[in-house]
Amino acid sequence: MTKEIDISEAEFEVMKAIWQNNPATAKDLLKNLDKDWHLKTLNTLLGRLVKKGALSYEKSGREYIYSPLIEQDSYIKQKSKSFLHKLFGGRLSPLVAHFSKHDDLRQEDIDALKKLIDDWESKND
Repeated sequence: MTKEIDISEAEFEVMKAIWQNNPATAKDLLKNLDKDWHLKTLNTLLGRLVKKGALSYEKSGREYIYSPLIEQDSYIKQKSKSFLHKLFGGRLSPLVAHFSKHDDLRQEDIDALKKLIDDWESKND
């Protein structure tokens, strides 16, 4: 994904629902969202996402059918890199160090990190 798209928290909730079930109408999305939103609120968010280039739509009768224009993995990669650059100079180890200093790493997190490193090292030998 070349163009960076800035998506609010509420818009991201809509995107997650669309990534799981697409294409979808606003009514379909409203059923799948774990939010107490009105259809008008959702339609506003959908309109913003269309304007930002995150969604496309087709008209079908009286409804619009929405589809994602950006892939979930691409978006997460973009936001992760942006976060790392903004707070940790683009480096992952200071992020992990930050969590370890504040006792926010659980044993399962440590085990998963060790496995990722082992897998990466064996792949790059």
